[in-house]
Amino acid sequence: MKEIDQSKTPLFDALKAYHEREVIPFDVPGHKHGKGLAELAEYLGPKVLEVDVNAMECLDNICNPIGVIKEAEDLAAKAYGGEHAYFLVNGTSSGVQAMILACCNPGDKIILPRNAHKSAISAMILSGAIPIYIQPEIQDRLGIAMGVSLESVKNAIEEHPDAKAIFMINPTYYGVVSDLQSIVTLAHQKGMLVLADEAHGAHMHFHEEFPLSAIAAGADMSAISIHKTGGSLTQSSLLVLNSKKVAAESVKSVLNLTQTTSASYLLMISLDIARKQLATKGKELLDGVLELSRYARNQINEIGGYYAFAKELIGTPGTYDFDESKLGINVKDLGLTGYEIERILKIEYNIQVEIADLSNILCIISLGDQRKSIDILIQALKDIKKKYGKQQAKDIITPPLRNPELIVSPRDAYYSLKRVVKLRDAIGEVSGESIMAYPPGIPVITPGEKITEEIVDYIEALKEQRSMLQGTEDPYVNNIKILGQQPVG
Repeated sequence: MKEIDQSKTPLFDALKAYHEREVIPFDVPGHKHGKGLAELAEYLGPKVLEVDVNAMECLDNICNPIGVIKEAEDLAAKAYGGEHAYFLVNGTSSGVQAMILACCNPGDKIILPRNAHKSAISAMILSGAIPIYIQPEIQDRLGIAMGVSLESVKNAIEEHPDAKAIFMINPTYYGVVSDLQSIVTLAHQKGMLVLADEAHGAHMHFHEEFPLSAIAAGADMSAISIHKTGGSLTQSSLLVLNSKKVAAESVKSVLNLTQTTSASYLLMISLDIARKQLATKGKELLDGVLELSRYARNQINEIGGYYAFAKELIGTPGTYDFDESKLGINVKDLGLTGYEIERILKIEYNIQVEIADLSNILCIISLGDQRKSIDILIQALKDIKKKYGKQQAKDIITPPLRNPELIVSPRDAYYSLKRVVKLRDAIGEVSGESIMAYPPGIPVITPGEKITEEIVDYIEALKEQRSMLQGTEDPYVNNIKILGQQPVG
């Protein structure tokens, strides 16, 4: 078998060659190599806009790649252990939707964790698939959803043997990994496909001390946010296929239903370069990520009042493995919420964390971090404890433990007649919208589900803590759409 040269960057090389020709443009984009947007060119540097060009023969086309994009995608596929790969310029959300659309017809069942990203719910609306939710395990001390147990997957398969696929998260936002390899084996024995949302796991395939990547675990498809932890530009992701049951041509066809015909070459060359870096230097770079992550945890846990959690959770319900690049810090013993710590860090210390919830903050340690920035974070947390720490820990408000009852499919709910009511007046009604805290973008309620008092209480608790809620047409989430025609008179 011919050895793959992962040091190549075919798309990046082609774009540099095009730039060096100093072509006179009479095509789009209209800024014409930056001349028509001088203020931005001056701020970013002219070269950025000079390489923001349109698809053409020498640069290939994302909708039907047969040249340098295809070469770059093939290199990415091999880097991740797959047979085929597809560049995504609308984030992993588009990859999640493509996977489900490629595998599920209207009415097909798909098994998935309740803490799946909102893009999976959007895929239900687009495909007409019926979600069969598995409740993830809840970690009482942290107050967050973990992974799903193998037993819960077995139960879902036994109850729904006609399900077409199982959708998994690898890892969760906080770094928790389910026993994906065993789940894949079980699913394939039952004739079901396994699809993976690896929005937060782009790095894991390239170092043996991280959990198994989805493709390495045997999954059929994986949508991977290279931009989150792999080094590419925001919005650039990868879809990897490694299945005898899903045709590569079908996946391309599905992607072409929704993806742009004017893909950004800045995003695509960043994927080409990030893949090269991961494939050729990933082990070395991730050694540094692990060293920084472990150093940060040790230092933070010595402060007192904070709990930076990691691999000690392995073996607890829903936690088969753990991604150490996710620096989750539980803050409840300080008597402060994660939201309060997030705001203090931002306003007083000029530090931006990834997400916050009622009990935790999450910092991502990735390829670009340095010891200096870690030390600044550690000192800030020490200062916050001295200045703001309280004696009494706040009560944990956990998400509802029961899955809402699905009354109608997400697709039918989306297209049904709806009316707007006050949030608390919606108890007992069927939701016509989703509500989620973003990040992480995990819905509390989705279209077609029955709204309970427990759900409304939780949403109101999130609002009181100034969580960033979205999904409803009402930006303040005071009102929600429910199914049913507007009363007359």
